[in-house]
Amino acid sequence: MYINNLQNGDLLFMRDNSEFSKAIIETTKEYSHVGIFFDGMIYHASRKYGVVKQKLEDFFSEGNWDVDIFRYPEIDCEIVQERAEKYLGCEYNHSFYPDNGSFYCSQYIAEILPIFDSVPMKFNDEEKDVSDYWKKYYDELGVDVPVGVLGTNPSQLSKCEKIKLIGKLRRI
Repeated sequence: MYINNLQNGDLLFMRDNSEFSKAIIETTKEYSHVGIFFDGMIYHASRKYGVVKQKLEDFFSEGNWDVDIFRYPEIDCEIVQERAEKYLGCEYNHSFYPDNGSFYCSQYIAEILPIFDSVPMKFNDEEKDVSDYWKKYYDELGVDVPVGVLGTNPSQLSKCEKIKLIGKLRRI
């Protein structure tokens, strides 16, 4: 599937080779980022920018993303895009704790498209309940690791039975 075949409301589930992405995937197994497409733009919560909308070309120029496209057939694009616009400018939720006025990527998507369940968060790897990466990450933030706190992650959202995999995004 090519960029010019995207439809408003398509969900972009992604992974890349950054250390942050690898740490997320080590725990959640498949994806490390998610955004939603409207009018040539990706709306997402970015560690660098907070909640933003970016031209797809600009977003892809910043990283080497592998992207799968999912679609929610019953989406009301007008309502969801209006919700997406409402949170533009909010800060990124670096701690992943809920209800603090900021958003991480899957938290933002679940807020604007409320079809997804929350699950107890995990930060483990194959050997430890909390991986070394996440221990260091949360030590630097100065907060406890939110193990078991209800939240979301991109891989978990992608498993929602209400959305359907359309295909891989191929860039021209």
